[in-house]
Amino acid sequence: MKTLLKTSASALVLAGAMATATAAQARDQIQIVGSSTVFPFSTAVAERFGQNTSFGTPVVESTGSGGGMKLFCAGVGEQTPDITNASRRIKAKEFKQCAENGVTPVEVKVGFDGIVLGSAKGGIELNLTRADIYGALAKNIEKDGKVVANDAVTWADVNSGLPAVKIEVLGPPPTSGTRDAFVELVMEKACAEAVEAKDEDLCTEIREDGAFIEAGENDNLIVQKLEANPNAVGIFGYSFLDQNSAKLRGANVDGNEPTFENIAAGDYPISRSLFFYVKKEHVGVIPGIEEFVAEFTDEDTWGPDGYLADKGLIPLPDADRDAIASDAAALKPLAM
Repeated sequence: MKTLLKTSASALVLAGAMATATAAQARDQIQIVGSSTVFPFSTAVAERFGQNTSFGTPVVESTGSGGGMKLFCAGVGEQTPDITNASRRIKAKEFKQCAENGVTPVEVKVGFDGIVLGSAKGGIELNLTRADIYGALAKNIEKDGKVVANDAVTWADVNSGLPAVKIEVLGPPPTSGTRDAFVELVMEKACAEAVEAKDEDLCTEIREDGAFIEAGENDNLIVQKLEANPNAVGIFGYSFLDQNSAKLRGANVDGNEPTFENIAAGDYPISRSLFFYVKKEHVGVIPGIEEFVAEFTDEDTWGPDGYLADKGLIPLPDADRDAIASDAAALKPLAM
């Protein structure tokens, strides 16, 4: 009886896997979701891929890193995306969710990016430290050994050397990898240096009183809002500053300008790695995935003279690109 039950269960699992594969074969376009920061790079590769191969042009959606991971790790089958972009590494809890749902992620680090605090040209001009940014945006701060609500109204309230202009910062929502990286690289870093009582909420919570405004995952919309409000500041990836250099300028942070050279050299302090993740179970079922990965990791794409560098991607060192391209071609599963 036990043998019969085991055989029946195995047959059901196999039937389910075959049904999934058959369903997935009905889709002939790669589906990509995830980070708004990686979106323009992924879109450029998708367009080039569609033009130069016999495969359909992949469909790329900007859902935010967190939103993309949720969709990616939900399971296997044509109703789920094949690739997700991320402006930070997959979290342990997301990796666990993937494993629980039968998803094997293949991690591909594609380059570096800086997080910029930008404003319209002709608008507010800021030279900031990470302590200034933390003082302007932390929900609660420490004063005289006590935790109190942040009541800074202008930048000058934070630092007398800054303009007496109302703090208005347009930034990404909690689902965004840019938000995660900003909290880690700015808020937590400055908090660790300035706050005696290392309360996690004190270091990571951002104001909700109007000084910080969640502007969604569409960085192009932030650019438009900055043009309309010269006193506002936006938080977005360096590539958007690079693509809108005629309209925007980036604030110096800790004495460093957000430039390609400074980010590549590691001098600009708010920088992070960019990734995409491939669902290994979809390779060989959804056509073109291996070829798309090969296009993305080609030297003419992500190298120092590649077309993604022209769009603001900061390339990885030569040795790293070689190793990552090799692992990506082998579809090496991520281990955490």
